[in-house]
Amino acid sequence: MQIFETTLGGKKVTFETGRMAKQAGGSVVVRCGDTMVLSTACAAKDPKPGQGFFPLTCEFQEKTYAAGKIPGGFFKREGKLSEHEILTSRLVDRPLRPLFPEGFLNEVQVISTVISADKENSADTLALLGASAALTISDIPFQEPVAGVRLGRVNGQFVINPTPQVLDESSDMDILVAGTESSIIMVEGDANQVDEKTMLEGIFFAHKEIQNAIKLQKEMRAKCGKEKMEWTAPTAPQEILNFVDGMATEPMAAALKIQEKQKRYSTKHDVEHKAVEEAVKKFVTEGSDYAEADVKKVVMGRMEQIASKVMRAEIIQNKKRIDGRDLKTVRPISIEVGVLPRAHGSVLFTRGETQALVTCTLGAADDSQTIDALMGSREKHFLLHYNFPPFSVGETKPMRGPSRRDVGHGFLAERSLARQVPDKNAFPYTVRIVSDILESNGSSSMATVCGGSLALMDAGVPTGEPVAGIAMGLIAEGKQMEVLTDILGDEDHLGDMDFKVTGTKKGITGFQLDTKISGISMEVMEKALHQAKDARLFILGKMNEALSAPRKEMSRYAPKIRKLTVRQSKIKDVIGPGGKNIKGVIEATGVKVDINDDGVVNIFSTDPEMTTKAVEMIEALSGEVEIGRIYNGVVRKIVEFGAFVNIAPGTDGLVHISELEDGRVERVEDVLKEGEKCLVKVLEIDRQGRIRLSRRQAIQERGVA
Repeated sequence: MQIFETTLGGKKVTFETGRMAKQAGGSVVVRCGDTMVLSTACAAKDPKPGQGFFPLTCEFQEKTYAAGKIPGGFFKREGKLSEHEILTSRLVDRPLRPLFPEGFLNEVQVISTVISADKENSADTLALLGASAALTISDIPFQEPVAGVRLGRVNGQFVINPTPQVLDESSDMDILVAGTESSIIMVEGDANQVDEKTMLEGIFFAHKEIQNAIKLQKEMRAKCGKEKMEWTAPTAPQEILNFVDGMATEPMAAALKIQEKQKRYSTKHDVEHKAVEEAVKKFVTEGSDYAEADVKKVVMGRMEQIASKVMRAEIIQNKKRIDGRDLKTVRPISIEVGVLPRAHGSVLFTRGETQALVTCTLGAADDSQTIDALMGSREKHFLLHYNFPPFSVGETKPMRGPSRRDVGHGFLAERSLARQVPDKNAFPYTVRIVSDILESNGSSSMATVCGGSLALMDAGVPTGEPVAGIAMGLIAEGKQMEVLTDILGDEDHLGDMDFKVTGTKKGITGFQLDTKISGISMEVMEKALHQAKDARLFILGKMNEALSAPRKEMSRYAPKIRKLTVRQSKIKDVIGPGGKNIKGVIEATGVKVDINDDGVVNIFSTDPEMTTKAVEMIEALSGEVEIGRIYNGVVRKIVEFGAFVNIAPGTDGLVHISELEDGRVERVEDVLKEGEKCLVKVLEIDRQGRIRLSRRQAIQERGVA
């Protein structure tokens, strides 16, 4: 067993290897405080026959024993990954993927397991460190170590790996920065309208901090690293490549000049189909060494390379893109607000060939989502869900719930908008945004951000500043680099960077950077940030033309809130034993009720009459008796001169025999019986607190007994 030690953000971080999971290709336990993550890396000895892509799988899993808990549910064991585990798996995957050598196609699996958890140190950054270290000391070909830290800013000062409490309560940034010794590979997070200059300074600050962890991993490699496996990148027969180049380069270049996506894809498919057909006819003959499947694979791989080369050359040499735009122009934007009659807020946001139908739904407090995590339980009152159906790209495939990509895109949009949504105290609704992507040709997550901001305003949510998002790309050929604004799907697929920035006119609210090369320089990032700001302000202008501020009135189909306050000492009376009293109110009126510890009661309903009835019932339960108000009471005791009626828990009043009904009443029992419900009006409360009631006047006012 060997232990290596470094510091990150002033905290000691240890890397241990040689004690746990020794049969894995690489195994490292990373510890900070009492949080420990076991990361393992294993690779298949050979690629699968016909393998045409690099099959890397990164899994992050939390064991509840790590926090001294037993899983909930019927089975009492960990099940499928939670959204937090999926998002962390993606955070580990994305900076590792570009650092494997091109052509390496053996299956690789990286598993990070939280085996101990405190509430001070997050496990996600430790998982990334452990995954990189496990790969670095393993026999798997991995080009260079990567490290990551979380960046916060408190009172204008950058903080590395702040505690979750500091992030929630004090920090105006929550950014995860990952990189190698020389470059930034991934950035993801959110901020409270932070300007571009501050964001860049923070990323510089974080990149400097990760050098300690990178240096330590190199030391681990030197002292206990395994010999790297021998492997050879697959090569294709040159004669087939030359044949495809000669017959398909010009037709592919012509296809890539077609600006409409579906027509372009159809033409590309025809060119590819013809190239495969001709190559099979030429090279798969009697006595040939080539199998038809192998020839098809070589041709399709070469067609991808030709398309990439043509597209990239046009951008580098002529500054012209597939759809005819220059490098900085945003595609045409169309915005329709209030498109769905019953949704509380709805927007159809279209940018080029990307279209999102985004809705906002307002619910009661009990519509919130309970998150049961290792760090503790919490309630989410703002939710954003992103859906990417196959028809959005003209394809067919099974629909089996949200993919990891769907979860990741939705989370980026959610955190980009979250700081502009009022908190529960100011706006006691649960807010849910749903983005259904109807068409996609680049950056549907940014369309979700724009549509989500507008849907909130259309629903009448008193938001802060409007938020827009833009996706940037990069084409790098040697020393020549061009940053692209508002990238298409092809530019994302064949380019070198996917850089999404969201924000208001004041500053950045969301940030996500992924690269397909081994990192980008700060100079390129600075250029991309300023170019993104120009595009964001342009889009905000278009959004402002469609809807400039939150609507003053909410949809008539949205639940309205009626707020009242009861004494804290009376909360138990309102709720009742086992919730009996408040359940009775809900059953009788159909409203939803949220009772806070401070005595504030929020009633949610679309029916004003039922809302008023619920208010009366809750006020009666709270014992806050008001002169002149009518109550629905219960006869407690009948005496010769009248009846005592309970109008609230522990609160009785007297209905004198003369106030039972119009005309003379001989016996109280002729009108009322014990246990019977009856309407009564409060006439007087004397100095001793005695309450005088009238059934007669209550009937006159309500018209019923």
